[in-house]
Amino acid sequence: MKKQFVIALLLAGGLWTTSCEKKATTEEATATEQNASEGTAPAANDPATNPNVASQEAVDPNAPKPVMTFKETEHDFGNIKADKKVQHTFTFTNTGQAPLVIESASATCGCTVPQWPKEPIAPGKTGEITVEFDPAGKTGQQSKQITITANTDPQINQLVIKTNITGTVPQAGAEGPVRL
Repeated sequence: MKKQFVIALLLAGGLWTTSCEKKATTEEATATEQNASEGTAPAANDPATNPNVASQEAVDPNAPKPVMTFKETEHDFGNIKADKKVQHTFTFTNTGQAPLVIESASATCGCTVPQWPKEPIAPGKTGEITVEFDPAGKTGQQSKQITITANTDPQINQLVIKTNITGTVPQAGAEGPVRL
């Protein structure tokens, strides 16, 4: 008797659940149809209602673009000591016809830290990207790339720094005891 009651209860619960799902689906479809017929449904690609969609002005392919023109894209520090941080400033000019905005600047290694202007660079104006290199723990020839992402065409620009690290500080256990 208990077994039949449990089976009947499960069957009734299953029917009730499926009828509710159908009803909810039917109600959603009806609401969507009503909104579409009334024209009140917000468009999925409307920038006013969807912040992940750019406006038409932002994606205009014919709009003037900024252009990042560097005086130099590569700098060689030459021979440096392992305990001395060095830095170099790369100067660029916006030779395009729209304000230049640098979104990010990143390096291939944590030992290289770029700093860039956060405000827009007007057409014809110059800006600077300062790159600091920390040679600690490194030896010999080094080459590091800095990738700059901006609203330019092309969107990615590359800078390179090179150096030769000499006079490294000896490490304990490398060749016997350390004597400074």
